[in-house]
Amino acid sequence: MNQKKELIKNTIIISIGKFSTQLISFLLLPLYTSLLTTSEYGEYDFLNTISIFLIPCVTLLMEEGMFRFLIDAKDKKSKGEVFSATFIFSVISFFVWSLLILIVGSLLKYPYTVFLIFYIFASLLSSLAGSTARGLSKFKLYSLFCFLSSLATILLNILFIVGLKMGLNSLFLSYIIGNSLVSIWLLIKIHVFSYVKIKNMNKKVTMEMIKYSFPLVPNSISWNAIGLTDRLLIVNILGSAKNGIYSVGLRFPTIINTCYSYFNLSWKESASKVVNKNDKNEFYNSVYINLNRFLICVSILIIAIIPFIFNLLVKNAYKEAYMYIPLMIISVYFSNLSNFCSGIFSAYKDTKILARTTIIATIINFIVGFLLIRRIGLYASILATLTAYIVIYFYRNYKLKKYIVLKKDKYVIFHTIVLSIVIACYYLKNIWLSSLGLIIAIIYSYQVNKVLIEPILKKIKRK
Repeated sequence: MNQKKELIKNTIIISIGKFSTQLISFLLLPLYTSLLTTSEYGEYDFLNTISIFLIPCVTLLMEEGMFRFLIDAKDKKSKGEVFSATFIFSVISFFVWSLLILIVGSLLKYPYTVFLIFYIFASLLSSLAGSTARGLSKFKLYSLFCFLSSLATILLNILFIVGLKMGLNSLFLSYIIGNSLVSIWLLIKIHVFSYVKIKNMNKKVTMEMIKYSFPLVPNSISWNAIGLTDRLLIVNILGSAKNGIYSVGLRFPTIINTCYSYFNLSWKESASKVVNKNDKNEFYNSVYINLNRFLICVSILIIAIIPFIFNLLVKNAYKEAYMYIPLMIISVYFSNLSNFCSGIFSAYKDTKILARTTIIATIINFIVGFLLIRRIGLYASILATLTAYIVIYFYRNYKLKKYIVLKKDKYVIFHTIVLSIVIACYYLKNIWLSSLGLIIAIIYSYQVNKVLIEPILKKIKRK
């Protein structure tokens, strides 16, 4: 199927741009954990979480609407209407929200208010630039953009932390400067400003985009609220130092999120393109089964590898994070499966269900976390998040039957058994058992993903 080949091709292109810098960033973890205190790292993670939470409010996720509507735009005029609606709305909204943040930050005496505003500005630019490149199907350029923005942030981090000894401020400044400069470069490179003009604003198109994007906002806010409520409970009840430990633990599951993000950016486009085709059910199920096997095996492999690398990457002050990582990884696994379902809902332009499911999950997350955090500490936030993501996945999967029934993976029992064995080896902290767990994880992952791995190996051999 041509669409499946295009999905794989675009995923690989995006992966090339992101993976190398993500790997470098991950390997810099010893730098962060040795030169930044747990409280400093916790403060940075808290500001980053607030920024992620506010971005959908600022843009109303018009950039998501822009990406979806550009797929249907066939000429320069229609593209100009989509671009103008997105950029002009986003700029006006940013200045309004900046004023509100400045006022609220002053009232609450939050010390990093100015950093938060510029952090949101950099995130906004990056989001608009990335969505523009993807919307125009310039995936190679988007891949280069991801590489350059990550590289710039990493190099500035090293300069500010090691060279200039700027501590916590270095994390803020490196992200703001690195992402802003590279985003502006990309927007100029693809001549987006030739499209963005006030005269190109079309009321009908703008309202259609808002109608598509607005239902995504509660979903995104609620989704980010799961992370934000976790941080609020941890910071206010357990302290910033515990949040630093929590955020370092999340660095490892983030690898799975990174792998999925490569796929997800291509998936949204592919899911939309096949929505009116006769073989869409076969396509959706084929992608779902392969994705599920890939994600569970990546999860198993990461859990099996961590015992060998954790002490090399994480300094003593953050050692507690080791105990929480497997549950965090399982949470991310269910989170990504939920996002897969949302790609199909978006293809059908049925975005209301996304908000409803995540609002329910956010309420569950807060209640469970609030009731347990004083009794079991960080485990409360982790269990609450895991529960929330499981609820989202199964509820969305159930509602998806309106359009398509996703088949169950015949290997699900084996997935559960192997995952349980690897987790047991992980917690026993025995080098021989850890080695056994790693061997099992590698063999199992290869066997389950043969259909994906062997064609790649054959191509490499031929070349």
